[in-house]
Amino acid sequence: MDHHYPGYLTLYHSGELARRAQAAWAMLARCELCPHRCGVDRLKGERGVCRMGDRLKLSSWNLHPWEEPPISGRRGSGTIFFSGCTGRCRFCQNYPISQLGHGQEVSVERLAGMMLELQRKGAHNINFVTPTHFMPHILAALPHAIRGGLHLPLVYNTSGYERVEVLRLLEGVVEVWLPDAKYADNAIARRLSGFKDYVEYNRLALGEIYRQVGDELLLDEEGTARRGMIIRHLVLPHGLSGTAEVLRWIAAGLSPRVHISLMDQYFPAHRALGDPLLNRKITSEEYEAALEAFDAAGLERGWYQTTHDQ
Repeated sequence: MDHHYPGYLTLYHSGELARRAQAAWAMLARCELCPHRCGVDRLKGERGVCRMGDRLKLSSWNLHPWEEPPISGRRGSGTIFFSGCTGRCRFCQNYPISQLGHGQEVSVERLAGMMLELQRKGAHNINFVTPTHFMPHILAALPHAIRGGLHLPLVYNTSGYERVEVLRLLEGVVEVWLPDAKYADNAIARRLSGFKDYVEYNRLALGEIYRQVGDELLLDEEGTARRGMIIRHLVLPHGLSGTAEVLRWIAAGLSPRVHISLMDQYFPAHRALGDPLLNRKITSEEYEAALEAFDAAGLERGWYQTTHDQ
């Protein structure tokens, strides 16, 4: 496959992209886009856990230089931050956007225009941040963007709380995946993020993404990703993220060659400020233990922070 020719172009010309967009849009009538499966009629403006109805809403769109190196490259990733979220993380650093719903309503045609403007500004890719609850709108916008000349790879930047049936609608559309593996314990996931059965859904989702793109991260001549997956894991204080178990499962359940981004940038925000377990940054010792767990799991590839403040 020529990875400089995104798969969504083939799907568009065959009519398959339109079929998938129609199937995704139909899900909004009794919303089942995420594992919450609220069942609300978002086409009539009803709102589920994500607190969004039928109108597309986003908070910002710009070039972002601080993603992983194969995502941001030299010129930046073309990030589009969607309002609302399927999670309720107590420590969310973007809670005005994700939980309070700050942002502006736009049409799918305007979303397509944003993609094209980011491409003209030199973005290496179009990076959809927290996109799951607006996945039908993304698929509806793509034909407009394609007709305008869009040719960049699409990045799906997600909490990893996904339904396999929905991810399959994105096969060949999204070729660069940036999912989280947040937790190894369902009770902790429920208390800290409001996710029901997170571990099972997350592992099924990661398995589906792995089926679609495997463990190779294919790069272009500039070193930016054209196809593949990078799994993000944020280390939390007091071992709440279950880092060692998460990493062991990835190595054994997927592949030791999957790329991992092991993140140390947790800081208390939102409701974490009043939580006795979350009300501090992680320590150097906690991050060092995470790095040791990476090696112990037999993982081979990824990124970690090189500096850490005690």
